Amino acid sequence: MSRSDTAPGAVLARELAAVLRGEVRFGAAERTVYSQDASNYRHLPLGVVKPADQDDVRTALALCRQYGVPVVARGAGTSISGQAIGPGAVVLDFRRHLGAVLAVDPERRTARVEPGTVLDDLQRAAHPYGLRFGPDPSTHSRCTLGGMIGNDSCGAHSVAWGRTADNVESLDLLLADGTELTVGGPLDPAERATLAALPGRVGQLHHRLQEFTEQNLAVIRRGMPELPRRVSGYPLDALLPERGHHLARALTGTEGTCALLLGATVRLVEDPPARALVVAGYPDETAAADAVPALLPLGPLTVEGMAADLIAALLAAGPRPPALDRLPDGACWLFLETGGATPAEALDAARRLAEAVRRERVATAAVVTDPAEQRQLWGVREAGAGTVTRLPGGGEAWPGWEDSAVPPERLGDYLRALRALLRRHDLHGVPYGHFGEGCVHLRIDFPLAAPHGVPVFREFMEQAADLVVSYGGSLSGEHGDGQARAELLPRMYPPEIIAAFREFKRIWDPENLLSPGTLVDPRPLDADLRFTGPVRELPLALPLALPLALPYEQDDGSLAKAVRRCVGVAKCVDPTTGVMCPSYMVTGEERHSTRGRARLLAEMLRGAAAPPGHPGGAAITDGWRSAEVREALDLCLGCKGCASDCPVHVDMATYRSEFLHQHYRHRPRPAAHYAMGRLPLWLRGAALAPGLVNTLARSPAAGVLKRLGGIDPRRVLPVLPPETFTRWYRRHRAEHPAPAGARPVLLWPDTFANHLQPEVLRAAVEVLDHLGFDARLPAGPVCCGLTWYSTGQLGGARRVMRRSLAALAATGLPADTPVVGMDPSCTATLREEVPRLLGAEGRPLAERTRTFAEFVDEYAPDAPLPQLPVDAVTQTHCHQHAVLGSAADRRVERRMGVDNRVLDSGCCGLAGNFGFERGHFEISVAIAERVLLPEVRAAGPDTVILADGFSCRTQIAQLADGRRALHLAELMRRALRAEAAEGAGE
Repeated sequence: MSRSDTAPGAVLARELAAVLRGEVRFGAAERTVYSQDASNYRHLPLGVVKPADQDDVRTALALCRQYGVPVVARGAGTSISGQAIGPGAVVLDFRRHLGAVLAVDPERRTARVEPGTVLDDLQRAAHPYGLRFGPDPSTHSRCTLGGMIGNDSCGAHSVAWGRTADNVESLDLLLADGTELTVGGPLDPAERATLAALPGRVGQLHHRLQEFTEQNLAVIRRGMPELPRRVSGYPLDALLPERGHHLARALTGTEGTCALLLGATVRLVEDPPARALVVAGYPDETAAADAVPALLPLGPLTVEGMAADLIAALLAAGPRPPALDRLPDGACWLFLETGGATPAEALDAARRLAEAVRRERVATAAVVTDPAEQRQLWGVREAGAGTVTRLPGGGEAWPGWEDSAVPPERLGDYLRALRALLRRHDLHGVPYGHFGEGCVHLRIDFPLAAPHGVPVFREFMEQAADLVVSYGGSLSGEHGDGQARAELLPRMYPPEIIAAFREFKRIWDPENLLSPGTLVDPRPLDADLRFTGPVRELPLALPLALPLALPYEQDDGSLAKAVRRCVGVAKCVDPTTGVMCPSYMVTGEERHSTRGRARLLAEMLRGAAAPPGHPGGAAITDGWRSAEVREALDLCLGCKGCASDCPVHVDMATYRSEFLHQHYRHRPRPAAHYAMGRLPLWLRGAALAPGLVNTLARSPAAGVLKRLGGIDPRRVLPVLPPETFTRWYRRHRAEHPAPAGARPVLLWPDTFANHLQPEVLRAAVEVLDHLGFDARLPAGPVCCGLTWYSTGQLGGARRVMRRSLAALAATGLPADTPVVGMDPSCTATLREEVPRLLGAEGRPLAERTRTFAEFVDEYAPDAPLPQLPVDAVTQTHCHQHAVLGSAADRRVERRMGVDNRVLDSGCCGLAGNFGFERGHFEISVAIAERVLLPEVRAAGPDTVILADGFSCRTQIAQLADGRRALHLAELMRRALRAEAAEGAGE
């Protein structure tokens, strides 16, 4: 019997599954990954429903009403205040099947969308008409219109185009009692009378709303502060006659507490064809804030503030982005964007802004017109939500006081007072945000995991609420209140307004079925924190506590802290670009996203430490033995894309290796772990009789071998060459000694090139000889240990790595001799995993290891490279993208005259052993078919396909209709031989 059969709500789950076309998930894994959003809170839902259509939404709501189960609507689930989760609720995830842009009307400048429509999809649909949706949060690649309407989202351009509420025409609603209606505005008296006279529940609703408004006119006018970013509480002032009795705007920002959204008509704005960006530098954030009111009359599209401490946090987290070189002098910067019908018009507006900035003696300004540079600078700003979760000193920072807002003219004073409040509590944070509208984003290093942390959190939140109210501001300026701030609303609003909020909620949802405990009668702000409760570093899933096998050097040796890196900003659920997360890109399953896996690991740590019956108990209670965690990590390709693409550098490949190591400790492993995880050993034996092995691999016995090895029957086993590279090298060096005086360099003969594709290493020797280097080999067999590491056989990986270090030392070459790795996965392992597993013993090797392109670029920067003016497309290996970088490759290609285009294809889908393992074939192919294979097939016959990774080349060879990819070294050798042939011909 499965857990879902015995869990509460099993009857409801069975009934839902019997009548819905969509997915019904009440198991432990799905409940876990939907138990958190981007907030500080954790609520295990009863289950998750992914409706296939509107009928599914209606049916699911009706059944939940019948069983008295609350319902929480969810889009991308990135809400920072806790609105996207609910204890014991059924979560409706609209992303999967209700995410279409239904229509764009360029004449009326409107669009019809479903609740799960991702903002970027709407922008793409509107772009051909020169239109766009005005509000644009930094999460635009994954946030949904339903979520934006629920929270009244804003974004960088709201200073020009307003909040979501300002851009909503009408909403199609489903009420908790099953009533459906469409609301909009503005409404004149005749229209209001007609609506109130409608029969049934709809007419009663309109009549009651109109009566409510009349009774509370004075209270609403007096109690709702006027400021551009008031997103706290219900927007009751939209009901006022002077605001047009606009029901759609009155419901925008109600955080899913009043109605379910079935669809919306939203307003579009003209998208300026040309943009320019003024970056203004100021000595500090308060000086920048003080300058804002004088700049607003010049009509900038954005006025975004970003201080030096955000840059420091960015640099602490990773390499320096080149865009930072465009920042003028200062310690805080305003990003002031201008638009125009032409580049000249946008530039003129930018120059006027820059002149106004420079009139302040303490200010500097730079005008950026290049679109690529603008994108890079905006990328730095948009990464802020993730970057500032770790402070420059390494401390963890959390939301809570995340997006307070004050009138822009009071922003400088508010920031000074806010900094003083932080100092009084010995707290730290990195303020940034929408300075043009007085909105400040701020994550704070609340000591939430410490025994004294929760009282500190509460005291600060209460005092901060009083502070922002004293400046005429709002608790929330963008993300809504949720559990984080709803309890504090009485500090912002008088009792009459709080009572009106309660009554407004009852009019729409009298049974309190929709998102109960949010906004009205809220849960305490310091309850249900995901940091509190029983979380143990060493889960007692076995009779003895198991020490962690990996050091987690950036997280104080703590897996729990490493997992907490995931704060839910959800970049991993953007399926359109980048490497992260390939399995999510093709499955769309939350548990197969980086975020979902992090949630499962966190729940595993919690559950393994919780005694039976503990009130903070977890959905996953069997620690390292968890089948749910194993199943989610089974589709993790170990690509390490999250380690670089995730704003907070969650490294799921590392956590996966730890889990597999612990999960299978003293237990039998899957067959693929023995076959593929220890493949270097098998290949070394196979090299003794390659002909026999090839005959077996092409005979009927191959099926048996694949089955025994856990390999998918549809995979083609690679052909062994008649001679390994190392044998060829000894013969080659005997016949062609290196030139006297040539500088030695150690070439790393990785397992796959040595035993399966030796021509790559042969090409490297030929090129290095030509460049005047003496390519040497280690004194014995070497292996980076990656296959052991990726399958969680960490003890074996350590032994292999140590033997390889001994083989390098035995060469007798100087300790600083560079080591050149030809395969990105092996090279990345030498750079990152060897020191991770061996500590100081492995660091010297990591420091002297280079990719082939890095070596040529660094050690032969002025050498004339052979010219080969060809077109090429490159598939970048995931580990190169995540760990090594490819800037050197691009420089070397330019030196050769290669016209190269790098594919935005993400992972190839093979990922070492992943694509060969039984059960992974369909996922592997689907990942490759997303971008890579169509691009390769479409490439012209003379276009060179470049792929330095053995996995990438293998995937292309097996699936791309006969196309073959080359390593950069092979391309350079081709160029050398072409030049030599041309010279001989002359």
